[in-house]
Amino acid sequence: QVQLVESGGGLVQAGGSLRLSCAASGRVSSTYVTGWFRQAPGKEREFVAFITWSGTMTSYADSVKGRFTISRDNAKNTVYLQMNSLKPDDTAVYYCAADPQRGLKSSQNDYNYWGQGTQVTVSS
Repeated sequence: QVQLVESGGGLVQAGGSLRLSCAASGRVSSTYVTGWFRQAPGKEREFVAFITWSGTMTSYADSVKGRFTISRDNAKNTVYLQMNSLKPDDTAVYYCAADPQRGLKSSQNDYNYWGQGTQVTVSS
């Protein structure tokens, strides 16, 4: 089992930045692929970004491409999501997810482990 804990959410004005962290504990080898998803009120959970263990492969949703950057520090068992140029449409609960299997994982069904989420609110 692996436990994922997100942090770094909060309230920010449009155009501002936040950095989310996802700290893994337990069987961290199960975090070969780690992704971020988000869910806005009344909407389905959607893919934001993922990164592989080596960090050599990343992928982003079109809505965040060029504004968000995913990275990881395996020595700290932590994955980050740097969010710049935030918009009110980015307001959501952001979830970290992980899976031990290799692959391109942009669907929530691809992930076995989930964190509890952190709220991001962007004011206009």
